[in-house]
Amino acid sequence: MRVAHIITRMIIGGAQENTFYNCRDLVRNFGDEVLLLTGPSTGPEGALLEKAQAEFPVQIVPSLCREISPWKDWQSYRELRRRLAQFKPDVVHTHSAKAGILGRLAAFSLRVPAIVHTVHGAPFGNYESPLRRRFYEWCERYAARRCHALISVADAMTELMVTANIAPREKFVTIYSGMEVEPFLAADEHRAASRAKFGFQDADIVVAKIARLFALKGHDDLLLAAKRVIDSNPHVHFLLIGDGERRKELEQQTSNLGIEDHIHFVGLVPPTEIPALLGASDLLVHTSLREGLPRALPQALLAGKPVIAYDVDGAREAALPGRTGMLIPAGDIPALAAAIEKLAGDPVLRQQYGEAGRRLCRDRFRHEEMTAQIRRLYELLLP
Repeated sequence: MRVAHIITRMIIGGAQENTFYNCRDLVRNFGDEVLLLTGPSTGPEGALLEKAQAEFPVQIVPSLCREISPWKDWQSYRELRRRLAQFKPDVVHTHSAKAGILGRLAAFSLRVPAIVHTVHGAPFGNYESPLRRRFYEWCERYAARRCHALISVADAMTELMVTANIAPREKFVTIYSGMEVEPFLAADEHRAASRAKFGFQDADIVVAKIARLFALKGHDDLLLAAKRVIDSNPHVHFLLIGDGERRKELEQQTSNLGIEDHIHFVGLVPPTEIPALLGASDLLVHTSLREGLPRALPQALLAGKPVIAYDVDGAREAALPGRTGMLIPAGDIPALAAAIEKLAGDPVLRQQYGEAGRRLCRDRFRHEEMTAQIRRLYELLLP
């Protein structure tokens, strides 16, 4: 097949890693001809661009940006249409909000035989103004009529999109976002060295959070909960893995709370270093207020670490209460603190949840399985 993938930017993130593995597997495992079209990948999140360029053809569309910009968006549409016309794909597969809308419109105008869009996370939610939300819903509804199938990375994404009347349920299929599972299964091989690097003692309990330091990622809530936890158990430490525009603000908040000795800002690290950091940890907390199915949850479970997550979007498809972790109502800081305290104080329960998490995620989140399911979908859609 000739498959064109389109994404707004190739930063380090879940949607981008999903796209990378999908493209690479199509080339390696199926012998397909793949082209990735993306906007410039700049910012504090880091980039996967060079890694992608080493594996398959990548073309940068300079005008393709995340922000709404009518003139740039029109330029992007025309440029995407031109490049797709040159490539003549059998399949166009889009990702992220902006590229998803412009890419589907361009592919539809060219009568591409199969047009697919992956919903990594809804571009609308309760955190936008009603006017902005309605605009995003209208755009998604319009674009959904111009593709043949929609892939959800979690059942929760399908429910959200169907409830908003974006597209009928039969147009959706759930395919979990894949990753390289073996490094996470071997995470504890790095435990001693990783903990020594941060100066952790054997008695210390380490709580990890993997997320960009941006709004809606829930760092403020976690720091408030951390204050309660540390006051009751000074052996608990927190690893904040990721970087972003809110770093200085969050560091100041940590200082104001007087817990700076227990909060460790790791910064941006390559994806290959995440398993070692999870190996240093004892559990993972995910307090994002909006996400599809956060990759950090299956990554932690593959590493044998229990998870605590806000009960939003697809979190409950990995954080299974009483089996692999705990779900907390979003914004409930006392409940969040209590959940951390419970798992921090119960090593047997941590081990039980971690082992169950490994069994749940070992095959479900392999990128090879994801790509195989996606390619079967392509085959079904093609005439």
